[in-house]
Amino acid sequence: MTDLVLVRHGETVWHAENRYAGVSDVELTPRGHEQAARLAEWAADAGLTAVLASTLSRAVITATAAAERAGRELRTDARLVELDFGQGEGLTSAEMAARFPEARAAFEADPAAHPLPGGEDPRAAAERFVAALRDAAAAHPGGRVLVVAHTTAIRLALCALIGVPLGEYRRLFPRLDNCALTEVRLRDDGRPALLHYNCPMGAVR
Repeated sequence: MTDLVLVRHGETVWHAENRYAGVSDVELTPRGHEQAARLAEWAADAGLTAVLASTLSRAVITATAAAERAGRELRTDARLVELDFGQGEGLTSAEMAARFPEARAAFEADPAAHPLPGGEDPRAAAERFVAALRDAAAAHPGGRVLVVAHTTAIRLALCALIGVPLGEYRRLFPRLDNCALTEVRLRDDGRPALLHYNCPMGAVR
């Protein structure tokens, strides 16, 4: 079995207004860099066998120091990028409700069945993300892998892994803090166990 520590990147400049970043390449704030530094301190003695990141810069920057402190080479995987929010990119929930109210209401009712206009199918996003996780587990049997990615993609993948409807991701996992730790154990037969969710770094060793 392999343990996968899933981490949302550090805070970005769009967080203050809760804008949907998606595949937009948004910079970290000073606080985001501080969060990445604390993640690196945690990684130094976390027993990591590998460090992976989404190809988006906010994930790469967050993961770089952690990989260095863990003595591992950082690898990126495009399958770990965030869900593409289409016309919702860069907007707040209120702005979406004003620009395309029916589509936003449908998204809130069932975000898997009704992605935002022009956005990626959440089922496809979950499939690619889970495939990346399973490949990481297969490459590091018995190991512990840090995966730095994004909030919606992580929550969709968790639903897919534990076998609950993808449309429930916003209700079941209402928040995922920047640089908090979520740990999933994948057994050799592929079955998962959720060990931790959204935990402060000091609470997980």
